[in-house]
Amino acid sequence: MHTGRINIMEQIKQAPVATQKVLWSDTEADVSSRSASGTTLESQELDAKATKRLLRKIDCHILPIMCTICLLCFLDRANIGNARLDNLEQDLHLVGLQYNDCLAVLFPFYIAAEIPSNIMMKRIRPSTWLSFIMFAWSACIIGQGFVKNYQGLMATRALLGAFEGGFFPGINFYITQWYRRNECGLRMAIIFSSATLAGGFGGLLARAIAEMSGVGGLSAWSWIFIVEGLASIVVSLVAYWAIHDYPESARFLSSAEHAAVERRLSADSGLLSNEFDMKYIWQAFADWKIYIHMLICMAGFCPVYSFSLFLPTIIKNMGYSANNAQLMSVPPYVFACVFTIGGSWLADRCGQRGVFLLGFQLVAILGVALLTASENTAIQYTGTVFAAVGIYPQIPLGLAWNGNNIGGSLKRATGIAMQVMGGNCGGVIASYVYLSRDAPRYIVGHSILIGFIGMAFMLTLFMTTWYRRENIRRDALARETVNDVLPLEQEVLERELADGVSWFRYTI
Repeated sequence: MHTGRINIMEQIKQAPVATQKVLWSDTEADVSSRSASGTTLESQELDAKATKRLLRKIDCHILPIMCTICLLCFLDRANIGNARLDNLEQDLHLVGLQYNDCLAVLFPFYIAAEIPSNIMMKRIRPSTWLSFIMFAWSACIIGQGFVKNYQGLMATRALLGAFEGGFFPGINFYITQWYRRNECGLRMAIIFSSATLAGGFGGLLARAIAEMSGVGGLSAWSWIFIVEGLASIVVSLVAYWAIHDYPESARFLSSAEHAAVERRLSADSGLLSNEFDMKYIWQAFADWKIYIHMLICMAGFCPVYSFSLFLPTIIKNMGYSANNAQLMSVPPYVFACVFTIGGSWLADRCGQRGVFLLGFQLVAILGVALLTASENTAIQYTGTVFAAVGIYPQIPLGLAWNGNNIGGSLKRATGIAMQVMGGNCGGVIASYVYLSRDAPRYIVGHSILIGFIGMAFMLTLFMTTWYRRENIRRDALARETVNDVLPLEQEVLERELADGVSWFRYTI
């Protein structure tokens, strides 16, 4: 907890303090919200069936367009791995590490765009911002299909990173504006699962587009970029009309449903401040917990990007032809999709994140170890499946975990963007994990991934333990002050402390 919070908390501790538990596992009937005047308002909550109907209605209007954009975003970012098998390097005369440089140059621009983009999500409509950046990155992908040399590919990849950078942190913040904390994980997993499908779908699509080689005087790899870029352009135009900005302005909700959503979100956040004020951005920058989550995310994104960029090449070096390698890259992603959704659903049901992250990290280590230890093609391919199953669920689980544990919408928007920034530092590393000189076994690259996943495991174990102990400490404080009354002035101070307030409980 940073110095500013300590000073205010000391002031609060010196006066009578009321603690209001907002537990992650609380039912709506258990939670009462407090107004700015300090009056306790009993929420007129929906019953269980009505709540399910409301959530299904929101899901039907929010998730399909978000899944479609996410699928195309990851398809556009990772299709260079498929294009590589269709003579991209030979046609552009790439030598040495130039291909890896073209992968890596995307990420510094991607990282630089993330926090400004999430601030823009707070300042203007999500439908406007998300559709704009999607249109821009789609144009970059189409341009990528017409490059003639190394310099052209570097330039289009840099622009792609600058425009794509706002999407992933933006979409994670956007989901927290519609759902309670214990409902975000599954929704994020459903959206991110479309990214795993992008890996499999990309292989099938690349195999089909390969038949276009020579059309218009362009190689198959050019058509991969052009066709997929055009599809993204179309969706970006549709997205402007399909994205609903926030619950209060959603036309598909009735007035009663507007009020119900507002009550649910207010009860879940404990009425923490949601105003736009730079101090909440600085709170995020000063929060050590977010930096730990940045490292966990970096250690998770490194294997994700390594697989999405190099899996077709890894499988090809097992002895498969280029076309068969495109097809053989599909099953690992299908399994990853199933476990990504299933793991996050179970995590939501159990009210925990850390223990599930730990389990998937162990599965990922097993999968990469099989790739490293055996020369048998069947065992190596089995390793890719286990690795994908262990790697991909970590991303939505980790993002939901961090988002659940940040109070206040602006601090949460900044903290999520910081986390994804850390994750995409892993993308820079991933670009150089698998080098041509290490083919066909890539022992060095596999060993690097085991090291990163192992680091994520230790950091996840530390944060799980810390959150658990901090919740116990706050529970003890709550029992000591349960009959005290919180004056208005101190309540206002607490509202500005985000997750540092005495009644906030962390998700473990």
